Amino acid sequence: MKIELGLDEYRYVSENSSECDENCAFIKTKLNSRYENDAKEHGSKIISPKDIKHFFGLDKIKIIGITGTNGKTTTASAIYSMLLDLGYKVAFQGTRGFFMNDEVVEGKSLTTPTLLNSYIHIYQAVQASCDFFIMEVSSHAIVQERIEGMHFELKILTNITQDHLDYHKTLEEYIAVKNSFFQDDSKKLINRDESKAKYKISNAYSYGIENPATYKVMAYSMNDGLSGIISNFQDHVPFISELHGFFNLYNMTAAFAATHLLTGRKLEEIADVMPNFAGVSGRMEKVSTRPLVIVDFAHTPDGMYEILNSLKEKSISVVFGAGGDRDKDKRSKMGQVASTMAKKLYITSDNPRNEDPMDIINDILSGIKHQDNVKVNENRKDAIKLALDELEDDEIVLILGKGDETHQIIYDKKIPFDDREIVREILKID
Repeated sequence: MKIELGLDEYRYVSENSSECDENCAFIKTKLNSRYENDAKEHGSKIISPKDIKHFFGLDKIKIIGITGTNGKTTTASAIYSMLLDLGYKVAFQGTRGFFMNDEVVEGKSLTTPTLLNSYIHIYQAVQASCDFFIMEVSSHAIVQERIEGMHFELKILTNITQDHLDYHKTLEEYIAVKNSFFQDDSKKLINRDESKAKYKISNAYSYGIENPATYKVMAYSMNDGLSGIISNFQDHVPFISELHGFFNLYNMTAAFAATHLLTGRKLEEIADVMPNFAGVSGRMEKVSTRPLVIVDFAHTPDGMYEILNSLKEKSISVVFGAGGDRDKDKRSKMGQVASTMAKKLYITSDNPRNEDPMDIINDILSGIKHQDNVKVNENRKDAIKLALDELEDDEIVLILGKGDETHQIIYDKKIPFDDREIVREILKID
């Protein structure tokens, strides 16, 4: 991407060395630093993000960064929804795409785009007079410095469990990367119940359910959604939410706390807009009521545990696989979690990419001691159909891993595939 700034020294800027010349400066980051010499050979001037950040208005908007293994998208979306309902102008960038003031600007992309893409989104938000810019921050983005030059009004930690070990190599490294985001003096909101969280204490606030926190859930119910009481020091306020599951109790508490820290509005005002947020497509999404079929993005052992545990009073048939060319260590753990919490398991393909689907499935099976209730079908559509065909009256079907994704990645091809549409087709739902 080549952006025109119109300066005397250079007219354009780009992160791509092949686009650079004497009129286009090369923005050097940790991600593209190996192409510096190539840019120089094209006659380009080498600059850093701090040299250009003021052109994009990064200091004219309040930026909120959310990181964690699970819950980033739901928490960010809830904050976006609540701020809009309170009358603010807001932009949101994340896995679902780029949104401004309740309109879709761009479709799905990386959790955190390239630095220049984020800068452009922030510029667009500033031009639209947005008060806040909410963004999901991935562990890859932290390591690759795709957030360099950004001052965060608030940083939020949802949780830290296992993911992306194909990139970070060890769980310890992954934990360290997540925690590195919270080592400055920025205002922070930390999940007090996350034992692996390490952060600089200055300007730190917390939320939680089990441990003392700045924003603590004092009592709660999970019947027909969520409800309860949140305390903030001496103040207490009741709340309700349409979302389901214990994990969403954390997500909504984080969103409540963040909205309060960002706006200073009365707790009651914030609680009043919480029910308006109906959730995120592909996250605990109910595709059918009879039979009950739920689709969710959960693709880590902890994510699966939280989803399955939230439905533990049900007899669950679960359909899932694991992504290819990704963390192999989590596959057996996913199998173990599913086998201890679901009645029937249908193991299939997710996005196999360049791996043999059966190799991935065998990795999952290695974590399952007793396989009497396990069926394998590498064709995801057939596996979903089998689960639905074999469903008994008291059972529900839970389809995990892909959420609202609309393609399946096989080798280098993206083949149209949507779990929700497959279910509707099989069940003949309009």
